[in-house]
Amino acid sequence: MNIAKFSELTHLSAHTLRYYEKLGLLSNISRNHAGRRIYTQEDIEWVLFITELKSIGMTLEQIKQYRALQAAGPASYQQRRAILETHRDALNERIKTEQSHLSTLEAKMKKCDKLKPLT
Repeated sequence: MNIAKFSELTHLSAHTLRYYEKLGLLSNISRNHAGRRIYTQEDIEWVLFITELKSIGMTLEQIKQYRALQAAGPASYQQRRAILETHRDALNERIKTEQSHLSTLEAKMKKCDKLKPLT
């Protein structure tokens, strides 16, 4: 598929996709006879994974490191898993923090409700 369709399916701009390719996050992108990029289903899955990793706070540099390990094959499994575990742990900490903030906010709201004037 061409970059326009790929962009539509991944919800990333063509500029972002070209930037990811320049960084090495997208590699081995085929080109047609006119030199235009041709993306595959595997490329879609990888870009969606990049998007997920970014949403949990992984930097592009860390994703690039993960991609390099992935390219190294099965021997890098433990290293890739360690990267994901580190981010899982960080995400769990952020969730705990946000849950604490939510509890504080709800407690304040209950106090406000008690102060509400009677009508």
